[in-house]
Amino acid sequence: MASMKTIKRKIASVNSTKQIMKAMNLVAASKLQKAKMPLKLIRPMYNDLKLIMDGIQSSEGAGDSVYVQKRDVKSVAYLVMTSDRGLCGGYNMNISKEVLSHMSADAQEKLIVVGSKGYDYFRRRGKNVIERYLGITEPAFFECSQKIADQLISMYLNGDVDEIYIAYTQFGTILSHTPRVVKVLPISADDTGAEGGKRNSMTYDPDISTFMEHAVPMYLSTLVYGSMVESNACEQASRMTSMDAATRNAGEIIEDLTLVYNSKRQGAITQEIIEIISGANTIS
Repeated sequence: MASMKTIKRKIASVNSTKQIMKAMNLVAASKLQKAKMPLKLIRPMYNDLKLIMDGIQSSEGAGDSVYVQKRDVKSVAYLVMTSDRGLCGGYNMNISKEVLSHMSADAQEKLIVVGSKGYDYFRRRGKNVIERYLGITEPAFFECSQKIADQLISMYLNGDVDEIYIAYTQFGTILSHTPRVVKVLPISADDTGAEGGKRNSMTYDPDISTFMEHAVPMYLSTLVYGSMVESNACEQASRMTSMDAATRNAGEIIEDLTLVYNSKRQGAITQEIIEIISGANTIS
């Protein structure tokens, strides 16, 4: 059984870890509040864009656009949003498993992964990761989203892929995050997530296909940026709740160790008293 000195050392070690976890919890809570601000701003924008694109694809002549035409699916691109750091519960594992279960053996997958955790997950499983983006901070989200969107558009127009999906975690509440895999190209009413959609009677100059050539890259860039913002908020929320749970667990361990320490200390004191009394009786 551990000595009193060993138990005391364990209590000090766990208490030190508890302080670190508490500090990380406070940092994550602060980052979460900051991450929720752009989320409130971008959601209305990309929700409206989804409705608009639904209306466009249902307009006369939209079927001639390369962004609407269906293809025989031989190659599929996945843009996967994960984090660079751990200690955030099941955040990375949930979205990675969702993507893995979505993949089909009938089509070759090409992955673009944001975050080292997702890259490590798919690399260990032998998946075809063609590009990775590591260490992207929140101020660089917009610039990076444009770069990724340009890459995806280029792959689609060149015929390197026949479908494009974005995999991200949707923020609901601090305790509710939903991993999603959403098809973004080719565009269809079902993919946009519109409820009924806006049936468009507008005319386009010179034609709707030319309009879509300019509108779709902006639409895709906005979706990529929105998925980054959503995922970032979920990451911070998951880390905050995980660190909060770790702090509580550390407190419980300290309480248990303290009980053991006090019990052993009381036993040692009792033993000393018994020895003193026994010595006194022997002398008398």
